[in-house]
Amino acid sequence: MKNKKNITLPACLWMQAGVVAKKQCYSDFFCATCRFDRAMRAACKKKKFVLWHEKLRGQPLSKRPCIHHMKGHIEFKACFKNYHCLDCEFDQYFHDQFKVHTVVKPVEYNDVNGISLPGGYYLHPGHTWIKIEDNNNVRIGIDDFASHVFGQFSSIKALLTGQEIFQNKPGFKAVRDDKMVEFQSPVNGVVTESNPSIRKTGSLVNKAPYTEGWVMRAHCENLKDDLKQLLFMNDNMVFFEKEIKDLMIFLENKTNLMAADGGTLGNDIYGNAPDLSWDELVRKFINRVP
Repeated sequence: MKNKKNITLPACLWMQAGVVAKKQCYSDFFCATCRFDRAMRAACKKKKFVLWHEKLRGQPLSKRPCIHHMKGHIEFKACFKNYHCLDCEFDQYFHDQFKVHTVVKPVEYNDVNGISLPGGYYLHPGHTWIKIEDNNNVRIGIDDFASHVFGQFSSIKALLTGQEIFQNKPGFKAVRDDKMVEFQSPVNGVVTESNPSIRKTGSLVNKAPYTEGWVMRAHCENLKDDLKQLLFMNDNMVFFEKEIKDLMIFLENKTNLMAADGGTLGNDIYGNAPDLSWDELVRKFINRVP
């Protein structure tokens, strides 16, 4: 496994506010799932610390940065709302105007034997992913491993806006000619949008699986509980490495062909192995629950 870039984790909000001396953020600033954030808030209730935003409220405007600046989304901008984001016009503007930008420009990613793995994404063992946006909204897609295994999709069939999805149950379908694979939903929720760009041009999933090739967006009322069933950070890397190893063994046993050249997994595994069974690939790598 090689890092495509040297990843430097950002400073935690508690560190940026000066409440703690040193702490990096490992959760892509999604504090609702962060154990450190929960522990600090519990300590604040016992008067051992002060909440990070309360400490910043006592600072002059020049030292009171907008939370979007603290998260690295924008250049410096002072907070005029005392961190009451629900009342902030700029916060609403940011989410309306920049939410697509933050998706098409993902966090740093790793190369795992030729498969790309981004940081800040949660993975489902059935090779789907979610990227958390805001207010319990997530973006959902197919990971790069599935893209390599099944090759170029001709179309993607997602559920309609308003339909419910259920974790570990069929969520959407990817089609390649006369073949179809049904991917499990990584979360429970209600579909709020499907990607119109991939309905007839499924190959976009292969070209940009974590950005422009997203499949759908959903609102997840109990997202915190859903995340407990998904893989994140180091678990993602361990999972990918094992999957690639299992795939190479599977291919050697089924086709007597090597899956990789110099340790790098090739593109379109199915298309380059005519005797390989599509259904077997689906059963082994897609149709399973955590």
